[in-house]
Amino acid sequence: MVKEFKMSQERYDELKHELEYSKTTRADEIADLIKEARGFGDLSENSEYDEAKNEQGKLYSRIAELEDILLHAVIVDEAEDSDKISIGCRVIVTNLANGKQLPEYKIVGSQEADVMSRAVSEDSPFGKALMGHKAGDEITVEAPKGVIRYRVDTIER
Repeated sequence: MVKEFKMSQERYDELKHELEYSKTTRADEIADLIKEARGFGDLSENSEYDEAKNEQGKLYSRIAELEDILLHAVIVDEAEDSDKISIGCRVIVTNLANGKQLPEYKIVGSQEADVMSRAVSEDSPFGKALMGHKAGDEITVEAPKGVIRYRVDTIER
């Protein structure tokens, strides 16, 4: 089974730009570093050459990863009008155990998840529990410390 990477058009464009930059500008920069390091002499004891070759390997690996992601990308229509939670929604929930309302979370594809900006992947346990629910629904999330129950307060597109 081929893995699909769900993402917004914006994220797709960012990854495409990163791929183009990596294949052109960054590849040229690393080629110049390798060329310069070769000028330092004996390659068997040349740390600059080794480092440049390592950078080149990382770059080629990232290029391959980006090409795979873009090849299997599925652009999600965030404008879809529905009262159910889907990718692109902003959601506020309340923890039913302590009554505390959590800050707003945005539901995103796995390639866009970012804990620091409260962008939650639809593949995460929390994201999976939220998907398809409506405001007022109660959900349960399997967490390492046990099952946590939440109530969906608001959903915004």
